[in-house]
Amino acid sequence: MPGIYARWIDNWERKLATRDTNRVVRPFEWGLDWLGRLDFPALPDYGNGRPREALDRFAQEALGDSDRFFSYRVPSDYQLREGHLTFTSPVETPYPENNTVHAQWFPAERSPRRAVLVLPQWNAGVDGHVGLAKLLNRFGASALRMSMAYHAERMPAELQRADYHVSSNVGRTIHASRQSVIDARACLDWLAAQGYQRLAILGTSLGSCVAFIAAAHDSRIKLGIFNHVSMYFSDVVWTGLSTQHVRKGFGTDVSQDDLRRYWSPISPAAYLGRMENRKMPSLLIWAKHDTSFLPVYSKQVLRAFREMDLPHQVYTLPCGHYTTGRLPFKLMDGFAMCRFAARNL
Repeated sequence: MPGIYARWIDNWERKLATRDTNRVVRPFEWGLDWLGRLDFPALPDYGNGRPREALDRFAQEALGDSDRFFSYRVPSDYQLREGHLTFTSPVETPYPENNTVHAQWFPAERSPRRAVLVLPQWNAGVDGHVGLAKLLNRFGASALRMSMAYHAERMPAELQRADYHVSSNVGRTIHASRQSVIDARACLDWLAAQGYQRLAILGTSLGSCVAFIAAAHDSRIKLGIFNHVSMYFSDVVWTGLSTQHVRKGFGTDVSQDDLRRYWSPISPAAYLGRMENRKMPSLLIWAKHDTSFLPVYSKQVLRAFREMDLPHQVYTLPCGHYTTGRLPFKLMDGFAMCRFAARNL
């Protein structure tokens, strides 16, 4: 039986989670056309009504050569104007707005060689994590805050939320997550070109997943801060309070186990082995009363890091997912991340 505090946090979480009235239950789609857009081994014929086999094979091939799966050409059109960085995403989509990457630049006066790439949470607006970027400055690190695919300035006109990044379209969700990982690495290219040698990545929620995969594939990242963690992308979508409208879209077409396999190429669990020889300090943050990243899944990450003896620290928030963004918890969270970056980068 949960105690008074746990019930209070849970009620607060659910109140915050139900504020938005623009969540849309979208129809289920296999999305194999999105995977066909990738420069990757061709999918088997899916016109014969066997999309499950196609997705299983695609996932196996992506995991078997993830360096190629997340490979890209470095952009050549970086432009920085009044603290706003733009460049063309190495991944092209049918949406012109989404094909331009936007990032806000917050250089620190001190320590010109340290920089943190910041990836906010799912559905973050233009101002998401700007305060955190400025706080990193106070701790002596420059910060580049990137809008992930289909977010903020990159959102197509027909959307009110970043639904094309996480949805019941299996292939498009893979495509969008891969794009965000690649765009993040392209931001690192820009930071390196500016002379920043000590690079870190910080991601929250969906941004945490993207940040981990980027870190696993980019040895330039010397430190990782993962704010809310889970092993599998699909487990969060299937069980989380904030994604129940996405879960409804799947109906009975796929199971949680199916989706775990299909979305394995965009799940941190698939790339833990790449961290074994990196010696990259990581901060793993989880919330004890999280209703979106359920504690059972966050604890799987903590256990894996411990069993694999990966260098890490753990910070436990005494709140939930949405309440992390409320006082006093957002200050606890922000200072924990900034202190870790200042001490270890």
